[in-house]
Amino acid sequence: MRTSHARRAALAVTVTVVGAVLAPVSPAFGAPAARADLRADVNRDGRVDVTGATDNAGEDGWSPTRGAVFLPNIDDDTKRCAATGAGGKPLPDARLAACNDASDTVVNGTSDAADLARVRSVPMADLPAASTGTLKVTAGARNTRVFVKRSTGWTWATDRTRLTAAELRSGVELGVEATDVIRDDAAWGGRAVIRLTVTTGKRSTSDEITLRVAPLLTQHHLQQAQQLMVTRLPGKDDYARQQQAFVNGLAAEVRSAGIDKPLLTFTKYQDIWAQDFVEPGYVSMPAPGGRRQAMRVLLRSAQPYREAGRELFEKLRGNGVGVVQVSGVRDSEEETLNSTGNLETIPPYSHGGRSFPAGRIIMGERKDNGSKPARAMRTLLKSQGFQDPLLLDTSWLDVGHVDEFVQFLPADTPRGWKIGLADPGAGLRLLREAQTAGHGGTRMFSVPGRKGLPAPKETIAQALASKWLVADNTMAAQRIRANLELLKRETGVTDAEIVRVPALYTRGSEDERGDRMPRLTRMGAGRAPDAVREFGQQKQIERNRNGADAAREAVRTSAYVPGAVNGILLGKDRYLAPRQWGPVIGGKDIFTTAVTAAYTGAGMKVSYLDDWHTYHLGMGEVHCGTNTLRDISAAWW
Repeated sequence: MRTSHARRAALAVTVTVVGAVLAPVSPAFGAPAARADLRADVNRDGRVDVTGATDNAGEDGWSPTRGAVFLPNIDDDTKRCAATGAGGKPLPDARLAACNDASDTVVNGTSDAADLARVRSVPMADLPAASTGTLKVTAGARNTRVFVKRSTGWTWATDRTRLTAAELRSGVELGVEATDVIRDDAAWGGRAVIRLTVTTGKRSTSDEITLRVAPLLTQHHLQQAQQLMVTRLPGKDDYARQQQAFVNGLAAEVRSAGIDKPLLTFTKYQDIWAQDFVEPGYVSMPAPGGRRQAMRVLLRSAQPYREAGRELFEKLRGNGVGVVQVSGVRDSEEETLNSTGNLETIPPYSHGGRSFPAGRIIMGERKDNGSKPARAMRTLLKSQGFQDPLLLDTSWLDVGHVDEFVQFLPADTPRGWKIGLADPGAGLRLLREAQTAGHGGTRMFSVPGRKGLPAPKETIAQALASKWLVADNTMAAQRIRANLELLKRETGVTDAEIVRVPALYTRGSEDERGDRMPRLTRMGAGRAPDAVREFGQQKQIERNRNGADAAREAVRTSAYVPGAVNGILLGKDRYLAPRQWGPVIGGKDIFTTAVTAAYTGAGMKVSYLDDWHTYHLGMGEVHCGTNTLRDISAAWW
């Protein structure tokens, strides 16, 4: 007979004696259980209650705030997964991704055991010696594995596993893991149901418990930065030396911000765009003592050709770190939109009857031609059920990434954050005001030249008189305004919660830029080509990989002055922006002064890092060349 806990409790509520009705009596939870009774951490306090009723209510269901949680056990706690095959040959991507702690039927040490969600049976103290128990995963069996803790260690539980009467009398401890994250909730929504059946002779009793796999969540800017990641190029040529200087400068800024962990450097594949081939995420569940058992999950960009993503498996996967690879992505989507610089996260908010306690993802799409980020990635992110991706229009950007114009900043407000937004109108005003004050002949850029790459010569007056600059920035301002209106409708953010940061954009072709240098490209590139390393000898931007040398559907731009919003939040009040290299008037860079004022007004201390030759000329900035691991210890429920 199978019963629910609610019914069992009800059976014990009233005791009747002939001639009198006694007062209701509470169930004696310490008494021997007469029926099978499975318990899990339904109330998420980090323990499984087998003596009281705290984990009873709602044990057969699940909601964002109540219900048992288990982890996708996809890290590699003992580093047993090989990075190479026979003779040191590289493994195919599929084989790299296939190995993790959940790919075998063994609990790989104490760290692996900590990743198992506990389920317990209430002791059945008076159970006859001939009784036996069986376990069955009745829902989600393909993605769920159950272990039994025995005196000899953890044992994989199959349909043939028999629990002895002695084990059932003492109470059985189970460990549960998922073998993967949720990828498509139409195929599996993360739910697992475990049934315990106890048989004595011809009679049996059973009970079920429901768990749901922890959602894979992306980080947001209210989580403290703990470690920075960056690619470090080898070599001694001029470009390599500049990129190494960038890395050294980044390390100094990180230390100054109070981040103790050293930089985590990518070195193997020479893909300088560390923001674009990985999105750090995490999964977590309640743990004893009010803690969380958390695992970092690095989400590889949906760009199979991009070798740099392999280093996530080869170097970073390990104890407490898993990697998720989205496969089967050869469809019609534009490759540059699949870079993870095109994936950012709004901090937690509630508005209009919807709540996003772990924040909400934003991604860019091209509304002018219908291109969106890869369907498989969008499906995976939406299927988690917590951060439903919001698509912004990035049709007007060459690279098409949301990090090129919007960011989210911690703020001492009821909401806890503000939106940092690129403001092309403010950029144009700076130039016009300088020209009006008689500085039209001042050079537009104060950056010095480099070997084989002379300094830009255009003046403020020439920039304003150029064929496209004013028109392009008027258009950019309109597109940014439309995206802001969408963000305001979705989040409830008001104009008072917008930090407007001066910016300027320019369209991409060398001819249209006039005196601007040709750029290395951030567009789906991966490993920096030799032409990049020789400063701008690449004359034509790589178009997306589905045959896109066709005429553009709309004007597309990238940052003219280094994009200040494309920087790194190093702390609640520490911001690292790309050095502006704007016009110097009266001994001061007018863009640096204005950008500093914008962030200072938002309570931030700003510092600057030169990325002109290393990243800016490639249509990226400091943020694009780095990545951040943030504190994932807080509960998402």
